[in-house]
Amino acid sequence: MSRASKLTLLGTSAFALSTVVFVHWQQQSEKEAMHAGVIRDMEQQRIKRERQLDFDMQRELEAEYKKLQSVRDVTDEMDPVPSKPSALTQGLPKPSAVPSIPVGGAIGTGTGEK
Repeated sequence: MSRASKLTLLGTSAFALSTVVFVHWQQQSEKEAMHAGVIRDMEQQRIKRERQLDFDMQRELEAEYKKLQSVRDVTDEMDPVPSKPSALTQGLPKPSAVPSIPVGGAIGTGTGEK
């Protein structure tokens, strides 16, 4: 066998071996990534179940407290726009004309008097 044929055989064998090793490594990494996704999904489902249980428990407590306490909705009774002036605004003076500040004489504009 000539030297060139031996090198060719060695090169193709090395290439085939490296291809097999690479494909095996890639499959293992994909398998691990898929397994990590399953684990993550299971954790998310567990958290969702816990939150739902907490929500249900809060709903039951709310129902129990509503039985024990007289709770009424005051938002229906509220007037969105008060028709009468409130006690807070009755004692305040009416707004008067406030003297305006001349714009041309503002500091830093360079248009005011010296």
